[in-house]
Amino acid sequence: MSTDRSAPDGIEAAGAPRAVGRYPHARRAGGLLFLSGIGPRDPATDAVPGNRYDAAGCLVGYDIQAQTRAVFANVRAVLQASGARWEDLVDVTVYLTDMARDFAAYNAVWAEHFPDPARAPCRTTVGISALPTPIAIELKCVALLKE
Repeated sequence: MSTDRSAPDGIEAAGAPRAVGRYPHARRAGGLLFLSGIGPRDPATDAVPGNRYDAAGCLVGYDIQAQTRAVFANVRAVLQASGARWEDLVDVTVYLTDMARDFAAYNAVWAEHFPDPARAPCRTTVGISALPTPIAIELKCVALLKE
């Protein structure tokens, strides 16, 4: 289990990448756990898996499946640090920067992690124009905390 640095109001998971703003990774409220937007950055290096750059350092491409797998790993790290499990997810909002290009590939990785739709969390997928770092996917999650 990941160690966590819990503050009275929020949870900062040691095994997840640091937040890009002034907010916790998660917060408990009643019997629910609310996760802040979680992206695919590597917790150790801050690199974005699957991103490809040209010689000048400009982003020229990315691998949505690599980013999806990485964001799922980061969500797991926050859940574990918060005392929750993957199976406790009840609602997920997914933000994609290129819905037309990436939905099918991301959806295939989703199906690997949630093979039974009846046991999967509710999900909304939204196409957006950009995220604050060079990532193509971000998840906002709610989990049910066990007593």
